[in-house]
Amino acid sequence: MTAPSTFGLSSEARNLHWLLTNLVEEVPGIQSVAVVSSDGLLLLSSDAGQNADARKAQTGKPTGPRGSSADLATIVSGIGSLTIGAAKLMEFGGVRHTMVAMDEGSLFVMSISDGSLLGVHGSADCDMSVVAYHMALFVGRAGHVLTPELRSELRQSLENESAGSTR
Repeated sequence: MTAPSTFGLSSEARNLHWLLTNLVEEVPGIQSVAVVSSDGLLLLSSDAGQNADARKAQTGKPTGPRGSSADLATIVSGIGSLTIGAAKLMEFGGVRHTMVAMDEGSLFVMSISDGSLLGVHGSADCDMSVVAYHMALFVGRAGHVLTPELRSELRQSLENESAGSTR
């Protein structure tokens, strides 16, 4: 989990960290998760790098978007932007969720009420309906608390963690 120490964070930020940790730990097949702001900035993520060595040992090759939460956030932001543009072009209303099924895994992107996105990278054998259900639960619980102030706090938390890890 890219959860820095939650010491000093607001209760809303701690709750979002808990919800994300719970999503990753409780749903079989989830490999990494990213919450991305409407402007494409990573707000909260699981740490795909923590489990990369274990997955490589199991499969003989690394899995995931280069093992980086920033890479997953970039992919989620790009897919979100593309599908929002397509929906506007086709005049079909807002995008609620997107799923990309690949030979070796799946990618799920779900809109959060404020324009942010929840992205999940799942293994090839994950149960897509279970992943989608738990993503919807996360969005339902997190969407109403993801205020501009909380987004700013989460972003600052990630920046502080990055600065601490490069020392």
